[in-house]
Amino acid sequence: MATNMTTDQGPDRNGTVWTIDQKLDQPMDEEARKLKNMYTEKKLSAVMLLQLAFQSLGVVYGDLGTSPLYVFYNTFPDGIKDPEDLIGALSLIIYSLTLIPLLKYVLIVCRANDNGQGGTFAIYSLLCRHAKLRTIPNQDRSDLELTTYSRSTFSEHSFAARTKRWLEGYAFMKNTMLILVLIGSCMVIGDGILTPAISVLSAIGGINVGHPMISNDIVVLVAVIVLAILFSIQHHGIDKVGWLFAPIVLLWFLLIGGIGIYNIWKYDSSVLKAFSPVYIYRYFKRGKRDGWTSLGGIMLSITGTEALFADLSHFPVSSIQIAFTVVVFPCLLLAYSGQAAYLMNNSDHIVGAFYHSIPDCIYWPVFVIATAAAVVASQATISATFSLIKQALALGCFPRVKVVHTSKRFLNQVYIPDVNWILMILCIAVTAGFKNQNQIGNASGTAVVIVMLVTTFLMILVMILVWRCHWILVLIFTVLSLAVECTYFSAVVLKVNQGGWVPLVISAVFFAIMYIWHYGTLRRYEIEMHSKISMAWILGLGPSLGLVRVPGVGFVYTDLAHGVPRIFSHFITNLPAIHSVVVFVCVKYLPVYTVPEEERFLIKRIGPKEFHMFRCIARYGYKDLHKKDYDFEKKLFDCLILFVRLDSLMDGCSDSDVYSVPDPLDEQASDNQFNGNSSISKVDSSVSSVESIIEVGSPQRANDIRYSNRASSQIEIDELQFLSNCKDAGVVHILGNTIIRARRESNFCKKLAIDYIYAFLKKICRESSSILNVPHESLLNVGQVFYV
Repeated sequence: MATNMTTDQGPDRNGTVWTIDQKLDQPMDEEARKLKNMYTEKKLSAVMLLQLAFQSLGVVYGDLGTSPLYVFYNTFPDGIKDPEDLIGALSLIIYSLTLIPLLKYVLIVCRANDNGQGGTFAIYSLLCRHAKLRTIPNQDRSDLELTTYSRSTFSEHSFAARTKRWLEGYAFMKNTMLILVLIGSCMVIGDGILTPAISVLSAIGGINVGHPMISNDIVVLVAVIVLAILFSIQHHGIDKVGWLFAPIVLLWFLLIGGIGIYNIWKYDSSVLKAFSPVYIYRYFKRGKRDGWTSLGGIMLSITGTEALFADLSHFPVSSIQIAFTVVVFPCLLLAYSGQAAYLMNNSDHIVGAFYHSIPDCIYWPVFVIATAAAVVASQATISATFSLIKQALALGCFPRVKVVHTSKRFLNQVYIPDVNWILMILCIAVTAGFKNQNQIGNASGTAVVIVMLVTTFLMILVMILVWRCHWILVLIFTVLSLAVECTYFSAVVLKVNQGGWVPLVISAVFFAIMYIWHYGTLRRYEIEMHSKISMAWILGLGPSLGLVRVPGVGFVYTDLAHGVPRIFSHFITNLPAIHSVVVFVCVKYLPVYTVPEEERFLIKRIGPKEFHMFRCIARYGYKDLHKKDYDFEKKLFDCLILFVRLDSLMDGCSDSDVYSVPDPLDEQASDNQFNGNSSISKVDSSVSSVESIIEVGSPQRANDIRYSNRASSQIEIDELQFLSNCKDAGVVHILGNTIIRARRESNFCKKLAIDYIYAFLKKICRESSSILNVPHESLLNVGQVFYV
């Protein structure tokens, strides 16, 4: 008879990992192989691929597609001095689009996704699985067995292995990697503020062209109203109106491509000679410093490229590649060429060049589509910002904030209220404060080029550690990428005083928040790790723990995946009673995009059976949301009951952190593998299935288990009845509230970071009970102060 059991996975006494969601007559390796083949060998039909490519236009390419609204004006803010400058600028735009979005991102960087997830933190998580780069050492052997914990292996003497040892050997390198990732993430947040401002302001600016009597103040006011409405409806999500995005953006690309062809035919087809890179050399030779500084405006032609990568999670890479090469790339080239052809004969129309180049008969329809496309582009960057902050939150790099899933079908579509209103205020302030596309464009260019530089540095490590590319290929990629991006960076640096300071200030504030929060979280984890209770001390208390064991179940929440937290000794020292059943619950986020539901929980026993103490490790990925587990308590009890049943059958195979002192060699091996400070017991007993145990051993072992089953059945029934009675008596959630303070002898910077900034962020952020979805009526907070 085949039975399905939906619990967790864990290693048996021989170190073999078995998954419980399987049939009795099928071993784990065969089931896992089928699951892997389902993901790796699944082929998309041609029709489905084209449909996904069509849908990706609305989500991925909105920002990149609206750049023609403002590129030429930001390139020549003081007017066009020589018509040949247009050819040189157009040539730069053509090769920028070819080298950065097409070759670097669409063909290379998009392949560096973390199981379909894109963005700076996704690359960081991918690297953390291939090297010990995480600063919080909470890794565990069982984490490596997750089906989503994919990683590559390489020879010990390879270039990748040497690079890995170099990164892991210095704490400075780990911290540098974190700082690099945070800088890139903060710049993406800054771009999420600036892109809606410049896109909507440029689109609404078309009113000035159609009705010159309307002042710029009216245009700014209308843009502010549109932005306020856009941010105000974010809580509804884009699931209900998302189907409109792709048709709008496709129509937009077809319009700008068609208008480009019309302008090339009508005004000056000689602009097509810009496809020759010779005109780039002539442009710089003729313009000298002015030509160099104009790169800040040309840089805007590739804005939206990072949003392309951040929004990758909705579609397969192949569909994004098809959409770019078939629709986006040719239409953008035609649009820029058409504008250049129009400006060759109308150089005085540089302000609002796109709207001036539109034929009069279709002016207002194009204006409406342009405004709609600008809103779609803004939505793409806002969604990317929400997604990035959700990843940062899961990896301990952002204060606890409320995260709302706006779609039942797509977990990637999230809404963060607090961040949304901050983005709205800053976006409106930028729009109303500058009132000028040129200065906002300078600010946006600064943010984009820094994000691209960060992505290049991370991609170098991905090519070495994950893809195991030859060092020559890595060198070629590095030289080409840095040559282009450092050139742009040198140009945008010259415009820091012309608006480029805005993303630097915004990013500096967000960086301080994210880094100090992570620093405080790390220090708190370290102090809890070093002050955890000795197992010998727990054993010395006896089964009653030196207290009155009252009926009920106590869930003690802790960040530690091993050992008993100090907060527990503080609790039992100050209170005369403790619950009959104690479960230490550790909610742990891993550097994976998701943890399958059947692999979520890991149950272990602490001490002998009469202690009735257990540990539950609930594992999540950075895309998972803990609040989705509304029946978290029920699932935990189901796993606990199943564990008790299996534990009684294993006849001495159950795991215990305290049965014996861990072997020093085993502890050293654990430290070498995970770079952690906690001792791990030899045998890791998790929830496993009876069938798994039978499959591992010999037939004689299976017979021994059957005889053991009869002898232990009464013990099993007694413990299950005991658990059931305790559950009926009530469940109390004990939440540890560890407060850290800087020591008196600490330097000023540390006191400022810990005692003021971190303490302030911890005070204004959401409570842990809200994030963990703990019912308030059964919540008990236990606080303790540590000095670091």
